[in-house]
Amino acid sequence: MSDEKLILLLDYVCQKGRICPNPQEWQELWEMLPDKQQVGLGWNPPLPLILASWSEPAMFKKMRLEVHIRYAAEHQVIDQIDKYLRGLRPEQWFTVKLSPDRINSDNK
Repeated sequence: MSDEKLILLLDYVCQKGRICPNPQEWQELWEMLPDKQQVGLGWNPPLPLILASWSEPAMFKKMRLEVHIRYAAEHQVIDQIDKYLRGLRPEQWFTVKLSPDRINSDNK
């Protein structure tokens, strides 16, 4: 696994207010992950936060996407996942508006 590629991809998915791919694209990404296993009532790696889980907070979505990217790196498919995520158009991402830096209102 290329630690550098992993770090660069994790950085990329955090840029420009990106949180996670939109549901259809995120499901496609999850389908690309190899060796998925049902564990109890869940999955390893865990399912994307789509459908009924789409209402989860943005931070949870961001954390789940990171789990998927790290899983891809551990299972030697980071190149494929990197290419897929970087190939998504802006409208295929769930994003949040970035707030401008706070201006210090203290006029001392």
